[in-house]
Amino acid sequence: MDEALLRSLTPTVLGILVRRGADFAAAEDAVQDALVEALRVWPADPPRDAKGWLVTAAWRKFLDTTRADAARRRRETRVDEEPEPGPTPTVDDTLQLYFLCAHPSLTPSSAVALTLRAVGGLTTRQIAHAYLVPEATMAQRISRAKRTVSTVRLDQPGDVATVLRVLYLVFNEGYSGDVDLAAEAIRLTRQLAAAIDHPEVAGLLALMMLHHARRASRTASDGSLVPLAAQDRSRWDTTSIAEGIRILQAALARDRLGEFQAQAAIAALHADALTAEETDWVQIVEWYDELARLTDSPVVRLNRAVAVGEADGPRAGLAALAALDDSLPRHTAVAAYLHERDGDLVTAARLYAEAARKAANLAERDHLTRQAARLNARRSR
Repeated sequence: MDEALLRSLTPTVLGILVRRGADFAAAEDAVQDALVEALRVWPADPPRDAKGWLVTAAWRKFLDTTRADAARRRRETRVDEEPEPGPTPTVDDTLQLYFLCAHPSLTPSSAVALTLRAVGGLTTRQIAHAYLVPEATMAQRISRAKRTVSTVRLDQPGDVATVLRVLYLVFNEGYSGDVDLAAEAIRLTRQLAAAIDHPEVAGLLALMMLHHARRASRTASDGSLVPLAAQDRSRWDTTSIAEGIRILQAALARDRLGEFQAQAAIAALHADALTAEETDWVQIVEWYDELARLTDSPVVRLNRAVAVGEADGPRAGLAALAALDDSLPRHTAVAAYLHERDGDLVTAARLYAEAARKAANLAERDHLTRQAARLNARRSR
């Protein structure tokens, strides 16, 4: 069973149902039911036309639900509209669905959550992790968003900023999470950049290209994480780096700085350094200052503390870290790293072990556990 194929077809099938008159919430439920049916049936009886099968199955699921709530006259009318089995036209509705989910009736955070769940294919748990909220809270937020869009006409697309936020989160989940969505996020952002002349769209595309260029070196052959400073830079995709820098420079030249351009500038400085020692940390701190001004994000300030520690020494980094809430994700890991740089191996080992217990995924936990073990071994020699 090719689950990647099912995931790639989901937005198209969902778009077909919405265009045929299904309200968004009911259409999404019908598509999810059709996917479950495909997982059950296809291994033994794979269809010749996967998309046509899913469209037909999803429409029938939608009709079944409609029959339970609608009058017979309306029900029979919709039955007559059932699509014929067989090949269906190839139309990529994914980006359009991103805009429709960013409906003006929704708050930006609800629109992002709904799009990630309905179109991006992320689980509620993954979205909750991205937002740093409990899974139950995110489930309620998504349910409210579904109820809201089920009562409005999906003919008022949302704004670009919300769609960019969704694409950014999809890329991040694909880059570091359990589901590989990074390439799809880049594809959609390319489409958006071709359709909209907007420096922040270009900034996000540049950011994705620069991060994706390093992907092959981020994990070792055993699946363990490789920190940026230890990565084999010969494995970086220099073509993607050059394209990302070119796109970024063109965006910055328009003098309309936004957060994605600032993030891309930081990524470009990392990508431009031939070795970790040659990284221009002073400029990176300056860009983090710009990014903090634009976003006022505590996560940005946490990353800035690391950069300060590299540019001005670990004690300066620890001083910047002390001003932040220690409940922030990765705060303990950053403290461990800066204490190690400062030579306090006892504190660093303890903090690495504590950070490992708080880690959000297995790869991160294993990496932090190895860091603690490494320092404990050095102390015992």
